[in-house]
Parts: sequence; C-alpha cells; structure tokens
Amino acid sequence: MRLLTHNMLSSNIKGVINGFPLRIEVEKVVEKPVDFNPDFLKNMFSKIEWKPLVDASRTMGYAELPEEADASMLDSHDFLQRFHHALLELHLEEGALFCPETNRRFPVNKGIPNMLLHEDEV
Repeated sequence: MRLLTHNMLSSNIKGVINGFPLRIEVEKVVEKPVDFNPDFLKNMFSKIEWKPLVDASRTMGYAELPEEADASMLDSHDFLQRFHHALLELHLEEGALFCPETNRRFPVNKGIPNMLLHEDEV
C-alpha cells in the first residue's frame, strides 16, 4: 500500500466521527521504483493532507519530508524527489492500519489493506 492510498483512507465504522488518519503498524516496508512525474506530483499536492503524510512516512522509516510544505516548494526538484519517494515508492507490504477513534485494526497483507467491516460495525 502506497502512502498515497493511506492518505485517502479513513475508518468508516458506525459512530466514528473522525476516522482519519489511520495509524500505521509496520511489519514490512518495501521500496518500489516509480517513474518520476513532476506534473502528477504538482497536481496531487493540494489533495494531500501533509501532516498525516509526514507522520506516515516517518513511521515507515523515511524522515526526509519537511514538517510543513506549501505550493512554493513545488519549484524545487529536491523537494519533488522526496515527495515522490514518500508518496509513491514506499509501500507498506505487511502490517496494519488502526482507526484513530476505536483502535480497530485493519490488516495489510501483500500490500493490500483489508478495510472490510464486521456486521455490527456497519
């Protein structure tokens, strides 16, 4: 699971008001190269919740993103490379995601998060 995906996921358990961001428990992280596309990154920047991305990348062992970012940084090739690596090349291969309110565990196996709810959670 890429951090791009993580940044878009939330817990939809019945009664949960704010199920974002999901906490990450890491068992295995892999890096998978992806072609660098600065236009894609520039378009995605405004859609990304920055603090959850930074926190998730650090949980996965990558501490190269700045604490805060703004659109002016998109002119920096170095910033775009770091953003690209965190967003698209880091993959949570094995681990879990946790709802911030209920602490409900959603397993991640072979890079695929299982977000299915139990009958009483719908």
